[in-house]
Amino acid sequence: MRRSIASLIIALSFVATERAYAQENPPGPGKAEVTISPGGWTFFRPKGSQPNFGNYTLAGSFAYNFSRLLGVEGDVGGAFGVTQNLNMFDGFTLNEKTPNMLSYVGNVVVNLPGHAVVPYATGGVGGLTLYQRELLGIFNSDTFLTGNVGGGVKWYAPGGRWGVRGDYRFQAIRSKDDAPEFFGQETTYGHRVYGGIILNVVK
Repeated sequence: MRRSIASLIIALSFVATERAYAQENPPGPGKAEVTISPGGWTFFRPKGSQPNFGNYTLAGSFAYNFSRLLGVEGDVGGAFGVTQNLNMFDGFTLNEKTPNMLSYVGNVVVNLPGHAVVPYATGGVGGLTLYQRELLGIFNSDTFLTGNVGGGVKWYAPGGRWGVRGDYRFQAIRSKDDAPEFFGQETTYGHRVYGGIILNVVK
């Protein structure tokens, strides 16, 4: 009899511990989280003398959430040039590697917390550095002011310590009169999509 009672108490203690752990760590955004994006794509539409082209993108971000609803996020992404056919401004097609780029933005993020799946919307401002590519007429690195809006969906594993996300951003890059003819003399619009792994560093 005593063994049965002891076994029952031990079993109930395990159940209580599991419930307490689940309550302390519900799935969803943590106070601070890091996203690592091993793969994505940034695509720029043709505008004026600029051809359409796309670059392979790696990105990383750090987010601080004031609550489960609202946070801020800093994002750094490298868009690496890929060899492709470019419809150039003087009427011929050139098979050439596109220029490398680096973007860095600060965003406000609005999460729509529910359970493990969290849709979100985001927007902010930052900069984009275009690196030298002499074969395309880009003789010096140049930096542009950018804005972006977008959103995506996050999924958090049980316990909320990690998750995955899919993200889309619409980007606007402000023009500069002294920019290379290939990129930046007119306001340019781009699209970025990526998948990432979320790590909740402070739950």
